[in-house]
Amino acid sequence: MAVNCPSTASGGTGDPPRGPLQLWIADATTGKARPLLGNRRLNTVFSSYEWIDDNTIVAAVLPEGVSSPPAKPPVPLGPKIQDNSNGKKSQNRTWTDLLKDEYDGDVFEYYGASELVTVNVNEDAEGHEGTPLAPPRMYTEVSASPAGEFIVACWLARPFSTAVPAGRFPVTIQLWTKRGNFVREIAALPLAEDIPIAFNSCRMGPRGVGWRDDRPAELSWIEAQDGGDPDVSVSPRDIVYTLDAHAAAAAATAGDGSSNGADLAPSVLATTDLRCGGVSWCDGDLALLYESWWKTRRSVVYTIAPDRRQEDKKVLFDRSYEDVYGDPGTPLSRRTSASTYILAKVDGKRQLLMVGTGASPEGNKPFLDLLDIDTKETTRLWQSSPPYLESLGSIMSDNNHDAPITLNGLKMLLSRESANEPPQTYLVEFSGTTAADKTEKQITNFPHPYPQLKDMQKEVLRYKRADGVDLTGTLYLPPGYEAKRDGPLPTILWAYPREYKSREAAGQMRRSPHQFSGIGSLSPTLWLARGYAVLDGPGFPIIAEGTEEPNDTYVEQLTASAEAAVKELVSRGVTDPERVSVGGHSYGAFMAANLLAHCPHLFSAAIARSGAYNRTLTPFGFQSEERTLWQAPETYIKMSPFMMADRITKPLLLIHGEEDNNTGTFPLQSERFYNALKGHGAPARLVLLPHEGHGYRARESVLHTLYEQDQWLETYAGYGRTDPDYVLASGDADSSTNSMSE
Repeated sequence: MAVNCPSTASGGTGDPPRGPLQLWIADATTGKARPLLGNRRLNTVFSSYEWIDDNTIVAAVLPEGVSSPPAKPPVPLGPKIQDNSNGKKSQNRTWTDLLKDEYDGDVFEYYGASELVTVNVNEDAEGHEGTPLAPPRMYTEVSASPAGEFIVACWLARPFSTAVPAGRFPVTIQLWTKRGNFVREIAALPLAEDIPIAFNSCRMGPRGVGWRDDRPAELSWIEAQDGGDPDVSVSPRDIVYTLDAHAAAAAATAGDGSSNGADLAPSVLATTDLRCGGVSWCDGDLALLYESWWKTRRSVVYTIAPDRRQEDKKVLFDRSYEDVYGDPGTPLSRRTSASTYILAKVDGKRQLLMVGTGASPEGNKPFLDLLDIDTKETTRLWQSSPPYLESLGSIMSDNNHDAPITLNGLKMLLSRESANEPPQTYLVEFSGTTAADKTEKQITNFPHPYPQLKDMQKEVLRYKRADGVDLTGTLYLPPGYEAKRDGPLPTILWAYPREYKSREAAGQMRRSPHQFSGIGSLSPTLWLARGYAVLDGPGFPIIAEGTEEPNDTYVEQLTASAEAAVKELVSRGVTDPERVSVGGHSYGAFMAANLLAHCPHLFSAAIARSGAYNRTLTPFGFQSEERTLWQAPETYIKMSPFMMADRITKPLLLIHGEEDNNTGTFPLQSERFYNALKGHGAPARLVLLPHEGHGYRARESVLHTLYEQDQWLETYAGYGRTDPDYVLASGDADSSTNSMSE
């Protein structure tokens, strides 16, 4: 196996600066490892390396003779100019971390450029720096065909843009032989600044270019027939093409060689009237074709026969992907001799193994089904049952790549957990056709990661909103807590709103009471150790059936869900209604700020991390909103807690990473919101974490965030156990500190 290794130090205090990564090869049998490519170093900005065959690796290395990065001009060379004098319509969401000028473009090109070389791990001498394959370019992907005879290479090129991210820059996709000889250009896509903002929009030209997993060297890709615009009515909307690389290579060398394989037309595999999501390959007799449509939440899966393309595709499933109760599951795959994965036929017949979450009103009960492709009948082979949550994963009995997968002797990985026991992995072997006919061997034995909270109490709640919509949430209570003895507790609601097209789907259970309660570094359940109750993930569905738009009633549905959650907690006697706080991250932060503005009687305080609060600053859509500010101005303004700053009177803690590069949630959102709150006398605090993005990773940042949240909760919605050193504003003066908690 090949691994990337730092070429100098680990980056610790006192270590010399780290250099580019070095490629090493390790023998898994002996444990011995050695470096490859001599003094050449990898460029891992985009693509690092790829196995071509069992002996050969193609690696993206720093260009020979690379110099120092471009120097920033001491003074601007001129004004920054953006021009749309041609009047072309181009709408984009609020991207961040974009190139700003020519200098940024030069730096981007400098760090993104790499040279492709090949190395034979068995034959090339130690210190060999690789055989040049292709000149320096900004390679983003290099993919070898399953049989290792051809390569697909993709790279970016100028002109760059200051309006869209790198994924929309001009891209070239070419087919080469494994020695780098040009066969055919698959795509030369221009700069794409005008992709519509609506969901199901896509780039014009070939997309999803990749190798068929069941063939030695056959490419497939999808091309939109609607210009990438879902508002255009056309049939078909997408076409799936394939191209045999051997035939293309033969065409490229035929005659005088001037055709370069371009005269060979690709073959139409299938068409779709919704947006195509790709193909799962099995063999010439069977493949699965996927299409879906966001506005209706419709998902269709077809069966097709790649070797009999004259036959019509047949519907296997046609359903709403929001309906988790009706989810038939996902087909399992098996390994091939070419190290690819294809659909796992059982006993060589047209039947597949399907695994799914098994969502039900009682909670998730994952399953394994045998699906007959032609009759669509299923046989339940296995299902998880209380008091555990179990799920089956990869097939492990596929070492003999030529032998069919059989039910008798089927080996799979199984994960098992309970509310109080962490997940463990088992190897299970079926010796018959029922769950009873199996043996298992435990592979892992992980200890409980936080034994002090092992006995925390957990219950999945079911309750109704005032309009009758079913809601769920997971209630956590401290170890040893008894409501009658200990009384109601300060309570944290931590949530994230989601949009649905039907009331039924919104009310479906999507969790299990038997799932182990994992606690992340910033999880609200950490406050169980501080004596709080926590309602984690309570339902805040925003529903719009038919042609309705969900956000037109966002505030009303949001507050109704909050009312229902607090009412349920108080009725159980576990929550003190005077000490309820609400919090969330990203869109959950947006929710928390809105709840303080529109139902302050429910909450004593709120925590909002990395959110966006002024929707006029995201004018071309946000989250699941497809309309622009100019199409739905009232909705944008009504949803913006920034516009309600004069109505917020309860304490609000804002936390944001200073380098947040998530779409729409740039730090300015929190800074402006804080100033608005302060300008209206609202109790608020803004914490900006240095060097952090949308999520927080540094140990110092995580600990300081926990400290800020704890002190905020203790001060306004907890027990009052505040740190004497916790700095709060006093009198009319604002308080500012650059310190991080120890």
